[in-house]
Amino acid sequence: MFHLRSRLIVFGLAYFAFVGTATARSLVIGRVSSDASQTHKQLKPMVDYVAKRLADIGITDGQVLMAKNHDEMLRYLREGKVDWVQKTVFEALIYNREVDAEIALRSWRHGVPNYHTLMFARKDGQIASLKDLVGKKIAFEDPGSTSAFFVPSAILKRANFQLLELSSPKEKSPAGIIGYVFAGDELSITTWVHRRIVDAGAYHNQNWNDRKDAPKAMKKDLKVFYEGKPMPRMIELLRGTLEPNVKARIIKVLLRAHEDPAATIALQGYGPRTAKFDELIGQAQKELDEAMDLNRFFGRNR
Repeated sequence: MFHLRSRLIVFGLAYFAFVGTATARSLVIGRVSSDASQTHKQLKPMVDYVAKRLADIGITDGQVLMAKNHDEMLRYLREGKVDWVQKTVFEALIYNREVDAEIALRSWRHGVPNYHTLMFARKDGQIASLKDLVGKKIAFEDPGSTSAFFVPSAILKRANFQLLELSSPKEKSPAGIIGYVFAGDELSITTWVHRRIVDAGAYHNQNWNDRKDAPKAMKKDLKVFYEGKPMPRMIELLRGTLEPNVKARIIKVLLRAHEDPAATIALQGYGPRTAKFDELIGQAQKELDEAMDLNRFFGRNR
């Protein structure tokens, strides 16, 4: 009996050692990027920080995997090659829908948990409300911007306005329609509104308060005529098929990271300047609900 029990104990230890070895793997964070060096610099400290704290459940190290576009990243998630990505809230909803990526946490970027879209025009112009945009032109940033395209266009569609992309800022908007153009960056949006190239512009409140995006010399002639509701600054997504114990531990580590001095460098580089992570409950859930509601309107009359 003693020998049999000893053999069972040895067999059990060997079995668990085998299972631990078989499941040992890297934790992989992904990002769509064309700048491999900068992206690796931002993400590697964070994924290493988390991976080190998951060593007891088989995570050996942290790795960064970059994709050239969203379709490729979605494929990586579908194939299990990426475990974790950070996205803007509208992108997060797309990833959640397309590959069942779990919306896990809200991340505070630049020290704030949320932001909101605003629309602005010249003080001496004719724009005072959304309805005044009909037959006029508004400048957005680019087709991939959440606060400076997805959100403002969805806000306008939810209010039953019809939008049309114009071929250039010189093209006139058809009667009864709000025309839009892409300026490429926030400073250009401000400049185009100030110079009357377009009638209005849209981006988020932090851009409005940043003198690089809204220089004082131009901002004094501008006014905000619409402010949207707050939405999560950024979202942390975890692969839907990720092992439940790994998923739970990643969330636990991230929620405590802002209290850990060892995470300081990782947080400063991630994002950039991520202050902390928190759960999508209470006010954060309301912010997500607003994004989900607006998401229903995005894509219509694009």
